[in-house]
Amino acid sequence: MKFAQNWPRALSIGLLMSALTGCTQVDAGNLGIVTKWGEIQDVALQEGIHFRTPVKTQIINISTRVHKMEASASASSKDLQVVSTKIALNYRIDASRIVEVFRNVGTRLVVENTIIDPALQESLKQATAQYTAEELITKRQQVKETLGDSIKATLAKSDILVTELSITDFQFDAQYQQAVESKQVAEQRALTATNDLARIRVEAEQAEAKARGTANAMLARAEAEAKAQELLRETISAEIVYLRAVEKWDGRQPSVVGEGGAILDLGAIKKAAGR
Repeated sequence: MKFAQNWPRALSIGLLMSALTGCTQVDAGNLGIVTKWGEIQDVALQEGIHFRTPVKTQIINISTRVHKMEASASASSKDLQVVSTKIALNYRIDASRIVEVFRNVGTRLVVENTIIDPALQESLKQATAQYTAEELITKRQQVKETLGDSIKATLAKSDILVTELSITDFQFDAQYQQAVESKQVAEQRALTATNDLARIRVEAEQAEAKARGTANAMLARAEAEAKAQELLRETISAEIVYLRAVEKWDGRQPSVVGEGGAILDLGAIKKAAGR
C-alpha cells in the first residue's frame, strides 16, 4: 500500500536523475566529439548543453582556440656550426576537420606530441642548414620566413593551422661564440685605427694648409717690401732726404755739432723745403 502511494514520486526522481545524467556541456571555444559505444560520429557538437544517452554516448571536448607551443632543437648550420634554436608557435586545429584529427591522432595534447613537435624539429634542422651561423643572426627575418613556410606546409597536411611563429633565441657553440666576440673586438679596433688615421691625415692636411698660408703671406709681404725698397731707391734724392728731415725737425738747434760745424745745414734744408 505504501509502495503504491510512493511510486509516482520515485518515478519522478528516476526521470530527473536520468535527465541530469543525460545532459552534457560543450565548453566555449570547443567542439564536442560524439562517440556511441566507442564509435566516433561524423558530426561534432557545437558549444552549449546537449542531451546524450548515458553509458552509450560520450562527449569529448576538443579545443579549437589558438594555443601556444614552445620547442627547442639543436642543428648544424651551413658552415657546420652547432646551433640551438628556440621557437614559439601559435596554432589551432582546423575546426572543419576536427573529427578527422581526433579519429586519426587524438586529443590536442596528443596532436602536439605526435604531430607538431616532430614537425618543428625537422623544419628547424632544414631551415638552419640553409644558412651560415652568421646569416642566422644577420638574416633573422629571412630565416623566420623560411622556417615558417616549412612548418605551415608540414602541419597543414595534418589539418593544423599556424597563426604565428617567432624565433626567440639562437645559441651557438662556446668556441664559435668566443670567435665571434674576438672578431667583433678586432673589427672595432680596426675601425678605431681607421678613424685615428683619418683624423691624423686631416690634422696633417690642416697643418700643411696653415703653414702654406703663412709662407705665402710672408712671401707676399717680403715681395711687397722688396718692391717698396726698389721703388724707394729709384725715387730717393737729396731733396727728399732733406724734406723728410724737415718734416721731422722740431725747430730747435742741435746740441751736438761735429768738426765741420752744425750737423744740419739749415740753408740746404730751407732750400729743400722751398722756404
